[in-house]
Amino acid sequence: MKITEVEQAKVECFMSKVMTDTSGLAVTVMAALGDRLGLFKDLATNGPTLSSDFAKRTGINVHYAKEWLAGMTSAGYLKYDPTSKLFALPAEHRPILSQEGGPFFIGGTHQMILGMLTILELLEKDFRNGRGIPMKAYNSNTWEGMERDMIGLYKSKLLQEWIPAMPDVQSMLEEGVRVADIGCGTGRILIMLAQAFPNSKYVGIDIFKPLVEVAKSNAENAGVSDLVSYEVLDASRGLPDKYNLITMFDVLHETNPIRMLRAIRKSLVPSGRFVCLDVKCEKALEDNINPRAALRYGFSLLFCMSTALANGGEAQGTMGLPEEKIKHLCLDAGFSSVRVVPLEKSNHNLYEARA
Repeated sequence: MKITEVEQAKVECFMSKVMTDTSGLAVTVMAALGDRLGLFKDLATNGPTLSSDFAKRTGINVHYAKEWLAGMTSAGYLKYDPTSKLFALPAEHRPILSQEGGPFFIGGTHQMILGMLTILELLEKDFRNGRGIPMKAYNSNTWEGMERDMIGLYKSKLLQEWIPAMPDVQSMLEEGVRVADIGCGTGRILIMLAQAFPNSKYVGIDIFKPLVEVAKSNAENAGVSDLVSYEVLDASRGLPDKYNLITMFDVLHETNPIRMLRAIRKSLVPSGRFVCLDVKCEKALEDNINPRAALRYGFSLLFCMSTALANGGEAQGTMGLPEEKIKHLCLDAGFSSVRVVPLEKSNHNLYEARA
């Protein structure tokens, strides 16, 4: 097929984009290695360095140090002074690359991606057979990265913005109520709530036993095991007790949403509240054309949709629950009302539903 001059320009333009995207994967892997080895943290703490000195102070081989520093410089993550031969981590890059637990820290995301990439052979098979990937197939990088990915957001938003934006919920927690968190993972959210609102009692529920075991240990270490307990349970098939407040943080899209919401509604007392955080996305695909959305579709295939299928959930996907759909599902499940809680500059929507 003969390519015209105009078509050639379009081919070259798209090739440039593909090269940028492909380079991004290589950069992510290099950045993940830098995070795992503490290289960004060293640069933030100890300042500009020669590659030879960097190797000595981080305990890595000089050849790998030189290549990693060059790669991160080429990607724009580091700065290089050709006169002094010094490599530096700019101050404005540190919140993203080296400040563990901060609201902008990306190291957890990179670690999570490394973990998820290990299931590619299984995913290729599931593209054909339609089955899902069990949670036990993922390695520790997935779970550790997932926790590190979200903890900064929870630390900076949960008690400072989200709870105060729901006055009724805050009053309930202060007075003392029974709280269940579904999809609790390693339990960090309930630990923060228990420390801030010790008059309430909390139970964390998750379908994956290894995470529940970690959550129990975390609660003991935080000194709140008298307030917080954890159970291994598929909450969508029913909860064993009644609660004043039930929460879900970034989990609903990984379930069978209507079955889960009906189980939650049935387990709330008449004056109860349901609080749900989920991905902010648009209803139409054409309105989700951007790098952040593309990353989330990737996460959907690598984890969210695939594990949902393995657990008997629906194939909603990470981007499958826009605001309009969640509101409709809540009302269909029997909630009397549901509102989107106003948040500032958020990539998630926060919903408050009344029983």
